[in-house]
Amino acid sequence: MLEIAIMLEGQNGLTWPRWQKIVRLVEDAGFIGLFRSDHFTNGSPPDKESLELWTSLTWLAANTKRIEFGPLVSPVSFRHPSLTARMAAAVDDLSNGRLTLGLGAGWQEREHQLFGFDLLDIKDRFSRFEEGLQVVTGLLKSDTPISFDGKYFQLRQAVLLPRPQRHGGPRILVGGAGRKRTMPLAARYADEWNCIFIQPDSFAALSKYMDTLLAAENRDPGSLRRSMMTGCYFAKTENALREKISSRGLSFEELRGRGAIVGNAAQVREQLHELSEAGLQRVMLQWLDLDDLEGMEALAKAVL
Repeated sequence: MLEIAIMLEGQNGLTWPRWQKIVRLVEDAGFIGLFRSDHFTNGSPPDKESLELWTSLTWLAANTKRIEFGPLVSPVSFRHPSLTARMAAAVDDLSNGRLTLGLGAGWQEREHQLFGFDLLDIKDRFSRFEEGLQVVTGLLKSDTPISFDGKYFQLRQAVLLPRPQRHGGPRILVGGAGRKRTMPLAARYADEWNCIFIQPDSFAALSKYMDTLLAAENRDPGSLRRSMMTGCYFAKTENALREKISSRGLSFEELRGRGAIVGNAAQVREQLHELSEAGLQRVMLQWLDLDDLEGMEALAKAVL
């Protein structure tokens, strides 16, 4: 059965009151999890409020009992991977093993420039990303001190203490559909591979290609969860739905063509069924209107 989670764009005005209301709704409504972006600001003005990622996840871990959660995804360009591994292990322990640690290379130029982070060119960015994955997985999985001598990161007999309560630490998620760099990295280091805004037939083809990458790593295809983050345009009423669609400046058909989940309850269920038939195991539905709690609750009743 396809697992259904909610995904928020934190840079779109996420504050403590909004976050706390949404967390409680997702927990109570029955969604499998709640995931959020890790951005300092938007790709273009106007800037909006953006609650810091790890602080928000710590509150969620301590104030929920059931839902899974995590960053989708956290760039290694923002924090040293040793710090990320340390925080992730602690938050996972606090939640009794419900964190999925989504990691990425970073991509948004504006926030890197504004806050003084070095994004690097594409080639070096992915080289740094792979080093970050090596550091994070090494620290989480090794009970003995490890050393690492990379171009971007170095460790000298480092060990995480206390050790993660979950053996090997939280699950690692790598997001992206790039066949040359991102998907091979997911096959090598991740427990979950996440793609975005892809039609069912395209996903099925990519998933089949992932199987060949896993075979090259001597991994069982079943050892890697397949998930997708995609847009969701649903509302409690037909009028509200039309307003959401028109606010994007695209038609129903255009949004569907881009891989988004759009429509009334029956249409949304049909699209989710198609993704499930294509082999998708989990979908994170991007909920852009952080104040439309009635719509989110209606979505839960429609699809769960």
